[in-house]
Amino acid sequence: MMKARTLRIAMLLGAATSALSICTTASAQNAIPPLSPAPQTQPNGPPAPGVAAEQPARVEPDTAGDVEPGEIVVTAQKRSERLQDVPIAVSVISGQALAASGKPGLEGAVTLVPALNFQKSGTTLNQSLFLRGVGTTTFSIAGEPSVSTVLDGVVFARSGEAFGDLVDIERLEVLRGPQGTLFGKNASAGVVNIVSVQPTEELGGYVEGGYFTNGDERRIRGALNIPVSENLLTRFTGFYGKYEGNIRNVATGGRVNGYEHYGARAQLKWTPSASTTIALIGDYHRNDDNCCAEVIGTGPLNAAGVAITSPAFAVLPTPRGDETRQVNQNLVTRTKEEGYGVSLQLDTELGTQTVTSITAYRDYRNTEIRDGDFLPSAYVGFNQLHDTGPQTGHTFSQELRLTSPAQQFLAYVLGIYYSRAESERIYSRADVVCNGATTPTTLIPCGTAGAPATTTPFGRADFGSVFKNIAAFGQATANFTDRFRFIGGLRWTADQLNVFHSRTTTLAGPGIQPSFPTTPSGTGTPATVFRGKTTNTNVSGKAALQFDVTRNVTAYGGYTRGYKGPAFNVFFNLTATGTNAIAPETSDSYEIGLKNTLFGGRLVINLDAFYAEYDNFQANNPDLVAGVVVTRFTNAGKVSTRGGEADIVFQPVDDLSLSGGIAYTDARVDRFNQAPGAPITAVIPAGTSLPFAPKWKGSLGADYRWRTGGAVDLFLGAQGNYQSKQLALFSPDAVQRRLGTIDSYGLVNVSAGVGDANDRFRLTAQVRNLFDQSFAAAIQNGGPSGSYRYQIPRDADRYYGITGRINF
Repeated sequence: MMKARTLRIAMLLGAATSALSICTTASAQNAIPPLSPAPQTQPNGPPAPGVAAEQPARVEPDTAGDVEPGEIVVTAQKRSERLQDVPIAVSVISGQALAASGKPGLEGAVTLVPALNFQKSGTTLNQSLFLRGVGTTTFSIAGEPSVSTVLDGVVFARSGEAFGDLVDIERLEVLRGPQGTLFGKNASAGVVNIVSVQPTEELGGYVEGGYFTNGDERRIRGALNIPVSENLLTRFTGFYGKYEGNIRNVATGGRVNGYEHYGARAQLKWTPSASTTIALIGDYHRNDDNCCAEVIGTGPLNAAGVAITSPAFAVLPTPRGDETRQVNQNLVTRTKEEGYGVSLQLDTELGTQTVTSITAYRDYRNTEIRDGDFLPSAYVGFNQLHDTGPQTGHTFSQELRLTSPAQQFLAYVLGIYYSRAESERIYSRADVVCNGATTPTTLIPCGTAGAPATTTPFGRADFGSVFKNIAAFGQATANFTDRFRFIGGLRWTADQLNVFHSRTTTLAGPGIQPSFPTTPSGTGTPATVFRGKTTNTNVSGKAALQFDVTRNVTAYGGYTRGYKGPAFNVFFNLTATGTNAIAPETSDSYEIGLKNTLFGGRLVINLDAFYAEYDNFQANNPDLVAGVVVTRFTNAGKVSTRGGEADIVFQPVDDLSLSGGIAYTDARVDRFNQAPGAPITAVIPAGTSLPFAPKWKGSLGADYRWRTGGAVDLFLGAQGNYQSKQLALFSPDAVQRRLGTIDSYGLVNVSAGVGDANDRFRLTAQVRNLFDQSFAAAIQNGGPSGSYRYQIPRDADRYYGITGRINF
């Protein structure tokens, strides 16, 4: 009876493809569970609708005793555990739910986890994740993210590496709140732990293809699982996708904001003995994106936000706010990216302990090409500004862990970690200038009769960083009774950061001086190369209590001390005022939670509440350079976030699942620092909301499988999500904050499909954004004549798609 009830619980969680933030109801909308292993069955025989637990994580022998077949297993605490036993807020999203979201990457996960938000930018280098309202926005090559991303145990050093296609993924575990004890220093807001589908003993695979309107998107992907022998398993994955884009460029007559991606992954799993497993993984991807051109969403405005006139708008498409779908640019803003990685994981038993070693190397290359003037040509009074910024990155990491059995009084994980992440960027800015004494009232192209002489100033900066990190960590669980336990952990971290910056330029204006003083007083001999170095050590950790009220009701509460390492503000427009080291960021976080499984597993309700303070918050902060207010990456001050989250899964009958999640987040400024030389008006006021932190965000969905008893079954799905307004432009100016606020919006997606009873094939049609709700993903100032720039995502328009999948 207990096994049947536990299996039902697992299938409920799988049906919604989430457990603690159970909002991924799109799981059945355009994907089919793999055939290997066979789908779990419900007590009455039919295959379970769930996909989250169909490729369970590797379970160490010491933890397998409490894990029933079909249960969701996660590695959120660096050991395999039953999801509902983990005393932290974790959201689990299956790979099938992610694929069904319409965006096969972390951007798609944002619609499925209410606490997770995303800043879209012109290049993946500048994109950021936010959890519970906290994230890092910076152009610096020497700043780290607040939300760590981990793929198969390997930490990505740069947030941009995580924004590629996620194909053949078993699950994403989104760990909310600081996770520095086990995952390291760039996890001060949380962790996204990505687990790929592992090789199995069954010969098989799948092929999936899809087509979507509004830009002619085509996708194909597949995987082949080949067991070479009983002890040697392999899996090969490949994908290709092409999308023309959702924005039209008047200058070229084509579409922009599209992509062409392809890549592959190979996995080898060797079990030389019953106590040892060796896993070798290699991956490669190449992305060519003509993304992300920013539309000009407003007309020309003065500092008070009042409309003015400007000749530039004679050639700009009519601004229509977040409904603008055209640009007119002679340079296509785009990103070219190439990357590969290899990792070797060894798991072996040493007595009753498990030793794990993960050795990894990653290579990352990204070139940003940007039209910075947003116009089709250079005009008198309107310079042409074109940027090119290739960046390279190399990361080596080594982790070594010792894991005790779980079924003992003191269960622990001990480890050491080392990483070296090196990045270099060569950024060029080319201007075309023909300014006169006054700006004419009509547009005059440079080089035509009546225009002043044209000049072509040029600037080039070469800058880079090397992050070195070594850490020792441990976390232990003291099982005082079968129902009551204490969890405690510590991490000692040592950081060293080296940076350099050199520049040659004929450009004029603030922020482009080619040399810096070599002494703090500014009286030293100017140097053509700036070099900086900073080091720091830190001890962070956690303490929590957990009590199992019953087998299916767990309460927990705890405290976490978070840490984020030092940084520098190293970017193209570096000036002498920005060469100081940025101190580490620390956080104090408190969380309580209650996990409930009721009515024999038919209903799951999970609740949590949290509060966190961040000191020396690393953020873009206003600064004054040569009388001009600019943005600089600094220790901006103190911020805090508090809120609560509720998640529900309900399965009234075997083939119908309803799920939803809601998050309330109040993330705001407590105190911002006044940058040297900046006026008090350049300080962001206390109480200002943090960017990309909507107070309310939630989702609700349903999946139904109609078992016809014939050759095919019918699959129906619907999923909706809503978020309240959020600040996109983090500015001290109230006018800019008002104009840089993204309005609240809600989206509804529906699907219908057919498939055989054994899930050998499925064909699914879907409608994304059923009610054609337009919205912006980001808003920034700095457009021509005081206008504002909007990022318009694919899902801001209604579109249709069809996906087919064959399992073999």
